[in-house]
Amino acid sequence: MHEQSLMTDLMRKILSVSLTHGGCKVVGLKVKLGALAHISPEHFMEHFEEAAKNTVAEDARVDIEVETDTTDPRAQDIWIDSVELEEA
Repeated sequence: MHEQSLMTDLMRKILSVSLTHGGCKVVGLKVKLGALAHISPEHFMEHFEEAAKNTVAEDARVDIEVETDTTDPRAQDIWIDSVELEEA
Protein backbone atom coordinates (compact mmCIF):
# COMPACT_ATOMS: atom_id res chain seq x y z
CA MET A 1 0.00 0.00 0.00
CA HIS A 2 1.40 3.38 -1.05
CA GLU A 3 0.13 5.25 2.03
CA GLN A 4 1.76 2.77 4.38
CA SER A 5 5.20 3.32 2.85
CA LEU A 6 4.68 7.10 3.01
CA MET A 7 3.75 6.89 6.68
CA THR A 8 6.68 4.60 7.47
CA ASP A 9 9.05 7.14 5.91
CA LEU A 10 7.42 10.10 7.69
CA MET A 11 7.44 8.33 11.05
CA ARG A 12 11.12 7.43 10.59
CA LYS A 13 11.91 11.12 10.04
CA ILE A 14 9.80 12.22 13.01
CA LEU A 15 11.47 9.65 15.27
CA SER A 16 14.89 10.83 14.09
CA VAL A 17 14.08 14.43 15.06
CA SER A 18 12.83 13.27 18.45
CA LEU A 19 15.90 11.12 19.10
CA THR A 20 18.20 13.98 18.12
CA HIS A 21 16.59 15.93 20.96
CA GLY A 22 16.76 13.21 23.60
CA GLY A 23 13.59 11.34 22.68
CA CYS A 24 11.25 14.26 23.38
CA LYS A 25 7.56 13.80 22.69
CA VAL A 26 6.31 15.37 19.47
CA VAL A 27 3.47 17.78 20.30
CA GLY A 28 3.02 19.41 16.90
CA LEU A 29 3.79 18.77 13.30
CA LYS A 30 3.36 20.79 10.12
CA VAL A 31 3.04 18.71 6.98
CA LYS A 32 2.76 19.81 3.38
CA LEU A 33 0.94 17.82 0.73
CA GLY A 34 2.09 18.49 -2.81
CA ALA A 35 -0.55 19.46 -5.36
CA LEU A 36 -0.17 16.07 -7.07
CA ALA A 37 0.31 13.95 -3.94
CA HIS A 38 -3.10 12.32 -4.48
CA ILE A 39 -4.07 12.25 -0.82
CA SER A 40 -6.56 14.44 0.98
CA PRO A 41 -5.83 15.93 4.40
CA GLU A 42 -8.53 13.69 5.89
CA HIS A 43 -7.06 10.56 4.34
CA PHE A 44 -3.58 11.60 5.44
CA MET A 45 -4.80 12.03 9.03
CA GLU A 46 -6.43 8.59 9.09
CA HIS A 47 -3.12 6.99 8.14
CA PHE A 48 -1.04 9.27 10.36
CA GLU A 49 -3.12 8.55 13.47
CA GLU A 50 -2.71 4.82 12.91
CA ALA A 51 1.05 5.10 12.26
CA ALA A 52 1.61 7.35 15.29
CA LYS A 53 -0.05 5.01 17.81
CA ASN A 54 2.33 4.11 20.65
CA THR A 55 5.07 6.42 19.32
CA VAL A 56 6.47 9.80 20.39
CA ALA A 57 4.07 11.37 17.86
CA GLU A 58 0.86 9.89 19.26
CA ASP A 59 -1.71 12.65 19.88
CA ALA A 60 0.47 15.29 18.19
CA ARG A 61 -1.35 18.26 16.68
CA VAL A 62 -0.97 18.07 12.90
CA ASP A 63 -1.33 21.13 10.70
CA ILE A 64 -1.66 20.19 7.04
CA GLU A 65 -1.05 22.60 4.22
CA VAL A 66 -2.07 21.58 0.71
CA GLU A 67 0.13 23.08 -1.97
CA THR A 68 -1.52 24.13 -5.24
CA ASP A 69 1.43 24.57 -7.63
CA THR A 70 1.37 21.55 -9.93
CA THR A 71 4.67 22.65 -11.53
CA ASP A 72 6.59 22.63 -8.24
CA PRO A 73 9.32 19.93 -8.26
CA ARG A 74 7.82 18.58 -5.00
CA ALA A 75 4.24 18.50 -6.32
CA GLN A 76 4.01 14.71 -5.90
CA ASP A 77 5.57 14.67 -2.45
CA ILE A 78 4.45 14.81 1.15
CA TRP A 79 6.96 16.44 3.47
CA ILE A 80 7.45 17.61 7.01
CA ASP A 81 7.77 21.37 7.24
CA SER A 82 8.36 21.52 11.01
CA VAL A 83 8.26 19.43 14.17
CA GLU A 84 7.38 20.86 17.59
CA LEU A 85 8.79 18.97 20.55
CA GLU A 86 7.66 18.97 24.17
CA GLU A 87 9.87 21.17 26.31
CA ALA A 88 11.99 19.32 28.83
